Amino acid sequence: MKAAQAWRIGMKDTQILPLPRHRARLKKPTWIIILVVFVCVFLIFAYIYPLQNSGACYIIMSSSCNTFSSWLPPPARELSDAEIASRVFIKNILNTPSIESSNPKIAFMFLSVGSLPFEKLWHKFFQGHDGRFSVYIHASREKPVHSSRYFINREIRSGKVDWGKISMVDAEKRLLANALKDPDNRHFLCTLA
Repeated sequence: MKAAQAWRIGMKDTQILPLPRHRARLKKPTWIIILVVFVCVFLIFAYIYPLQNSGACYIIMSSSCNTFSSWLPPPARELSDAEIASRVFIKNILNTPSIESSNPKIAFMFLSVGSLPFEKLWHKFFQGHDGRFSVYIHASREKPVHSSRYFINREIRSGKVDWGKISMVDAEKRLLANALKDPDNRHFLCTLA
């Protein structure tokens, strides 16, 4: 009995400490979130604006500068001769400075079966803007009959066109090739009639 009384008396003198809390409640990892956001922003910026200056490459990397495209795996197939030639051709076109035209025009290219259904409406649209546009017509089945002066003698050599087939692409290429002959044409609009 004396032992039980001694234990009760000893308990009155001791101070009960609170239980330790979980560490996540004490300190939130905001610095980790900020670091992850900073790294993501840096990687996006580096992808959009790759290093072009060799001095900047030397500061960032000790070896030669590699862009993001050099990290990509090689293409799954070899390019054909026509694909290689077209890539070189397009690259040359994009690097060629544009020729300033004193009379820039819009090329309207019509891909139709025969006569244009809204020719009178187009006539009103073109009225008063002579010399600011060019018209090209690819009629695939029958020679169109025109009532507007803007469409007379504007047909190009055409072939049979089937909807949704490669012949449509060939016809559009033919239209664009004829429109590109005029160096004043700066904008191109192709419409199906």
